[in-house]
Amino acid sequence: MAKKFINPLDPYLKKLPPFFKNRYVLVIAFFLAFMVFFDKHDLLTQYKLQHAVDQLEEDKTFYQEKIKETKQKRLDFEKNQEKYAREKYYVKKPKEEVFVIEEY
Repeated sequence: MAKKFINPLDPYLKKLPPFFKNRYVLVIAFFLAFMVFFDKHDLLTQYKLQHAVDQLEEDKTFYQEKIKETKQKRLDFEKNQEKYAREKYYVKKPKEEVFVIEEY
């Protein structure tokens, strides 16, 4: 007579509620665990990608503000080239003194 195989997990399986013994629940649980932890697009990867996108959007707004400031400076320079040259490079006419007052 052949020996009957005794499953060592059998006492634990009997304690589980019937809901967790359902094969559909097990398949769905396995699928969710796979998608959350092991898939190419798991939650950790999505979090890192979202963080990178947020950082790039912040950089974009920063550089857009810098572009606006630079365009304004360029317009000021085009309107007042003489003033710009006198203040930045201390250009002066003959027999003239230039005093630069810096504001803090």
